[in-house]
Amino acid sequence: MVIWIIGLSGAGKTTLASQVVERIRGLNGKVVLLDGDLIRALFGNDVDHTIEGRRRNAERLSVLSNFLAGQGIHVVAAVLSIFPEWQRWNRENIPGYYEVYLKASMQTLLGRDIKNLYGRAMRGEIANVVGVDIPFPEPGHPDLVIENESDLQDLGELTDRIMSLAEVRQALGCA
Repeated sequence: MVIWIIGLSGAGKTTLASQVVERIRGLNGKVVLLDGDLIRALFGNDVDHTIEGRRRNAERLSVLSNFLAGQGIHVVAAVLSIFPEWQRWNRENIPGYYEVYLKASMQTLLGRDIKNLYGRAMRGEIANVVGVDIPFPEPGHPDLVIENESDLQDLGELTDRIMSLAEVRQALGCA
């Protein structure tokens, strides 16, 4: 099973994904957390944040998720996922693929922007920021859409919503 959590920077993807991973581990599930930034680091930061660099990282995340799932390891991926063609590839090639769109308004994201990523991009100080100068296409057919305008310290209810998906419960053997 692969739970693919999509959202802009600051939406809470990694925080939520970490909680989902802990919940799966509590059910004695073999699970790994994949994060776009961690995969970049794992491969020596050999891709940049341009569209092409992001495309290559997206391919790595999808192929690696498919490989791990094929080995009986559940995957929870926290990714920007700006390429509909890779979302489509995931659906066509990864058995037990579930897409969750973690949606937050730009106002909320700006309030959570501890790295000042959006602020610097809006002032023209940096480029290649998704949601500012790189478009963010909302996923076309997610299995679950979660509005996350709440405090990132308490994502228990959002974790419950992901874990309550009948398909996820079945994949974990607790349906």
